[in-house]
Amino acid sequence: MPNPVKLVILYRNPTNIEEFEARYARNLKLIEAMPGIRKLAAGLVIGSPDGKPGYYRVLEIFFDSKEALDSAMSSPEGAAAGRDLMSFAGELAEILFVAVYEEQT
Repeated sequence: MPNPVKLVILYRNPTNIEEFEARYARNLKLIEAMPGIRKLAAGLVIGSPDGKPGYYRVLEIFFDSKEALDSAMSSPEGAAAGRDLMSFAGELAEILFVAVYEEQT
């Protein structure tokens, strides 16, 4: 069985938090409509060891495999979510694809 993967979006600090939060909430609804999502974890960055963190929010979207991620991103729902993300956070968002390795204890 392939390793799960996650799509991670790191959002840099916005200049207008109210506006960002409104658009983020709308985009989150579009993201949640993407097929194949196994888990979604949304976080608000509260600090860093260096003081003021360079990021405001973190979003992790988990899929069963890289193929499931690719399928979700190329779906109509994924395309709509991507377009919306770029329209309000294109310069703020850093997007990563991460292979997930978990050890059972």
